[in-house]
Amino acid sequence: MLFDNHNRPITYLRLAVTDRCNLRCFYCMPEEGIQYVAKKNLLSYEEIERLVKAMASLGVSKVRITGGEPFVRTDLMKLLKAIINIKGIDQVHLTTNGVLTRKHIPALKAMGIASVNLSLDTLNRERFAAITRRDDFDKVWATFESLLVHDIPVKLNAVVMDGRNTTDIPAMAALTKDHPVSVRFIEEMPFNGDGSHYPRLVWNHTKILQVLKETFPNIHKKPDPAHATASHYAIPGHQGDIGIIAAYSRTFCGSCNRIRVTAQGELKTCLYDHGVMSIRDAMRAGTSDEALLDMLTHAFRHRHKDGFEAEKARGAALPIHESMSTIGG
Repeated sequence: MLFDNHNRPITYLRLAVTDRCNLRCFYCMPEEGIQYVAKKNLLSYEEIERLVKAMASLGVSKVRITGGEPFVRTDLMKLLKAIINIKGIDQVHLTTNGVLTRKHIPALKAMGIASVNLSLDTLNRERFAAITRRDDFDKVWATFESLLVHDIPVKLNAVVMDGRNTTDIPAMAALTKDHPVSVRFIEEMPFNGDGSHYPRLVWNHTKILQVLKETFPNIHKKPDPAHATASHYAIPGHQGDIGIIAAYSRTFCGSCNRIRVTAQGELKTCLYDHGVMSIRDAMRAGTSDEALLDMLTHAFRHRHKDGFEAEKARGAALPIHESMSTIGG
């Protein structure tokens, strides 16, 4: 197992396979969308497999495939199967918006996908259309129901946005009563292609928990798994649980075991950094496997202490304005 310079193990890779998306979510990109990377500049599937094998040899055992929307990319299922079969990779997870996912669920179950994170910010069709700028709620809900039928562990990710979906918090949490799901409420971050929507974060993790306590007075804290980003809670009599992710407040950095690779092959050792090396360029320059491992190890051993330090290191010339679709959700 590889440890960084703050004695945190590196065991979890979040890997984006595309920056393209079929939704235009308010918290992720402007209404007109973003300038997508040319396809030739994305990591090829062969490069992705080489990268994951290298990461596995360094101790990475968990991979999450993200986007953009992963299913926008052709032949994603072949890539997932290939990654699942890589020696040393114990778990492969998937994050999706659910619009194109439903037809693949039986195959995902058969190949052994560990879990699916489904982005769903509201249970109201009109609010869904306003947030995503697309009228696809029914498709996403059908995906949710199919995941349950096929007994695939599912987490619902809801980004909490002031004035847009805060009234949905109780209803989203109530889903855990009759369904064995984890509903996770996420602080909004400034990765939307424009920068922060607010002069200060109104709906932080403390306020989200306050609303939950007002609706569910018996809600109580659960133990958090090692390296968890969410603070976990349970409501007596409910099958599922609730998580609150302080993504903007960054309260979990001290135990962070994850690194990111964007669809264009940029290594990010912190969500808030500007990228520390181009894996794609190194591979295409003919870098050997041994040299690539040395480069990755060097990057992991020079990580920022937390998201605030990483953001500060960007400097005034590089303010946060990327879309989460570009970074990898």
